[in-house]
Amino acid sequence: MPAITVRPVTTKADTKAFIELAYRLNGDDPNWVAPLRAEVAGTIDPKKNGWFSHAEAQLFLAEREGKVVGRISAHIDRLALELPPEQGFGPGTGFWGLFEAEDEAVAQAVIATAEGWLRDKGLSRALGPVSLSIWEEPGLLVKGHDHPPTVLMGHHPARYQGWIEALGYAPAKKLLTYELDITQQFPPLIQRIVAAGEKNPKIRIRKVNKAKFDEEAAIILAILNDAWSDNWGFVPLTQPEIDDVGKKLKPLVFEDLIMIAELEGEPVAFMVTLPDLNEALKPLKGSLLPFGWAKLLLWLRKPKAKTMRVPLMGVVKRLQSSRMASQLAFMMIEYIRRAAVPNYGASRGEIGWILEDNQGMIAIADAIESRVNREYLIYAKPL
Repeated sequence: MPAITVRPVTTKADTKAFIELAYRLNGDDPNWVAPLRAEVAGTIDPKKNGWFSHAEAQLFLAEREGKVVGRISAHIDRLALELPPEQGFGPGTGFWGLFEAEDEAVAQAVIATAEGWLRDKGLSRALGPVSLSIWEEPGLLVKGHDHPPTVLMGHHPARYQGWIEALGYAPAKKLLTYELDITQQFPPLIQRIVAAGEKNPKIRIRKVNKAKFDEEAAIILAILNDAWSDNWGFVPLTQPEIDDVGKKLKPLVFEDLIMIAELEGEPVAFMVTLPDLNEALKPLKGSLLPFGWAKLLLWLRKPKAKTMRVPLMGVVKRLQSSRMASQLAFMMIEYIRRAAVPNYGASRGEIGWILEDNQGMIAIADAIESRVNREYLIYAKPL
């Protein structure tokens, strides 16, 4: 077998080759959704991704006989280093991600290179794949290869799991997504809980106001940072990241799909729902040219999507584990369901990802009769 060489990405041509490899290796998978090349380029560009304000990354390419056959990123998140170890990250923890490999020998070479880079930086533990931020595409898909991912979710060849585990990586955390039929009424018990909440004058469930985008985003972020602060892998979002995410997601913000719950006038919970942009992206094969941009603009103006994804929801910490928390969650889910079916033609909901040990969210998912449809694993290994 010809030798494999792994080298850092240093030029524009290298960056282009790094991006293009994913399209070559995954293009024949009917369930892979090609991301827009400009979006991928923005993710790895320190000038366009606010995550780099507290992180550094090195990209690597693997070549065999002059042909690019693999890629990986090795990266350090300084905020993750400050976390207590019981929250999953902490001192000594580095990451790798954006992983693609033509065969197992290439996988071994690029992962070894990423490990070496992290070791040289003084780190003692590698977690992966995380691409690049924990808020972007964490984990390797290990269940659910038989259907396309929804917006902002990863999709990976099934063979990668065996290759990674053969290198001594063990699962550190499982992430779950749940799907459900939203054309059907929720079970009678949930309907009664929602009806009781609607009669409670202390509760108000409201749509977001897109005209006050920055104010609404600040409310949601404040709840998120409180609600998730003790979660495994929680790295607080910084202002540069919020600004970049806001620009990226603003076209997908529809007022009747994002709810804020108020209790006695105070915002205490939220739920963000996005129409599945991947349904519009899939036919474009990663390019807006020649006419993809026009098709995408038309879709964004009045989207029709089979699936609605709930990527984020949260209830302030003081209410967690209370009946009020689950009641607010059920009310927001029901209000969004009422809008999603008639206004967007949706028939399916997807909630996630959810940490495997987040009992509160899993109980809510079970109560509305949803089922696990995708599983992702984040792996860890001492260096």
